[in-house]
Amino acid sequence: MNGMVLDTIDPNIAAILVAGVLALVYVLVLLVAMRRLRIRKRITALSQRWQSRADGTEIPSIRRDTLTVGPLLRKILPNQDRLRMRLSQSGRSITVGQYVLGSLVIGLLAAALMAVVLSYSVPVSVLGACVAGFALPHLFVGHLCRRRQHAFTDQFPEGIELIIRGLRTGQPLIESAAYMAREMPKPIGPEFQGIVDSVRLGNTLDDALRAALLRIDTPEFRFFATAVTIQQTTGGNLAETLGNLADMLRKRQQMRQRIKAVVSEPKASAWILGSLPFIMFAILFVIEASYVMTLFDDPRGHLLVGLALLSQFIGVLIMVRMIKFKI
Repeated sequence: MNGMVLDTIDPNIAAILVAGVLALVYVLVLLVAMRRLRIRKRITALSQRWQSRADGTEIPSIRRDTLTVGPLLRKILPNQDRLRMRLSQSGRSITVGQYVLGSLVIGLLAAALMAVVLSYSVPVSVLGACVAGFALPHLFVGHLCRRRQHAFTDQFPEGIELIIRGLRTGQPLIESAAYMAREMPKPIGPEFQGIVDSVRLGNTLDDALRAALLRIDTPEFRFFATAVTIQQTTGGNLAETLGNLADMLRKRQQMRQRIKAVVSEPKASAWILGSLPFIMFAILFVIEASYVMTLFDDPRGHLLVGLALLSQFIGVLIMVRMIKFKI
């Protein structure tokens, strides 16, 4: 019986699965080797910290050194700094190696699903694996970044009010920011705690805010950084400036909520229209499964399903763009 099962497996599919397993093993071995080098790189970074500060050069990040990937991944991902910055914006401790490993695993699972379960051809399975391996992790990280930015924007006016209260009681800006970092939850609390720690370690406030802007790419935080930088350069009443900024951010938030209420009805219509084909497919599958399974048994049905999903995706994308507003 085992021989009959082996005879039914396509050699091309078996070759793809073996190559995928070998690639996965290589990545795992690479990650183990990277872990052994982390302590040595950390010690080297600590020893160079004070020397680089004395020379006036930028201090290399220890976290960045520990995320260095192997030569193969360096060739595949030439722009690792941009990817590392995007992963840091998600608020999760995801390394470049973990991201690449997750993409590889998702691609292998997609290839196995399409080739073994759905019986697609080898080129189609490889194409689907590439699309799934690149698109799904990218979309997931983008979702994490947007959710974190929205949470930061919602908490930011209240956090500015805490800084203003500290400034009006006579405390310096760093101490007021430290108080706000202790009182506010994630993500705004840890981000401002990082700014405070950076200033206390010897960096300037301008450099600390510039580094935070790489992790918090929102217009609201750029307004805050610009206001603080101008006040540090020209002087003035920072509490009044931040009060006006908090009031403006609240008005922007109210406008955003008003737009969200206006587009709620079109968004519900988009959800209904987008889910209606799948609901009808489920109903037909329950009533007459053989009638629906013709789409999956016949090669012409594969083409029709692909065209239907493509048109469905384009229609949903158009509806999303029509109801999406930015202020």
